Amino acid sequence: MLDRLARPHAPREILASLGGADDWIYLDKGLTGTNRARPGLDQALAAVRAGDTLVVPKLDRLARSVPDARDIGDTLLARGMRLSLGGSVYEPSDPMSKMFFNMLAVFAEFKADLLKMRTREGMAIARSRGRLKGRAPKLTARQQAELVRMHATGDYTIAELMEVFSVGRATVSRVLDRAAGSTLSSVTERQ
Repeated sequence: MLDRLARPHAPREILASLGGADDWIYLDKGLTGTNRARPGLDQALAAVRAGDTLVVPKLDRLARSVPDARDIGDTLLARGMRLSLGGSVYEPSDPMSKMFFNMLAVFAEFKADLLKMRTREGMAIARSRGRLKGRAPKLTARQQAELVRMHATGDYTIAELMEVFSVGRATVSRVLDRAAGSTLSSVTERQ
């Protein structure tokens, strides 16, 4: 019987089809298996108890590196829990099961590494063509100039500028720092 279920990034329907109740399904949204610090994974690992089975349809949803997969598998084993991968229970005492688990972990890591490499290659090509310039500024050049002017009057606090321009403190600080840096560089150029 499946007591606890978890699969980061999976639709609830898949987990429910494996026999899980909604209150035992843990999901991570917007995070990949490459990140070990995931709230859904942490909640699932905290919820399982000795004799429970943690179910994931694919190993690459649990971990995308061999060390992380083995660490999670070893942690579950040490706590007296089972791990089900796609309906097959991982049995670490069985040499074939252990080999299969390790092979799946190697393939998951390889898949993640390939994705990273392709992403870097694509970004390098886009950068060389001038298409990758980073995130667009939150404020236009005119808005930045007005923010600097308003701050220079001394009539507005940082909090008021944040509210007027609907931006965070970091954005206001960044604009003011850039303005101060450009003022210093123009002064040194004149000397």
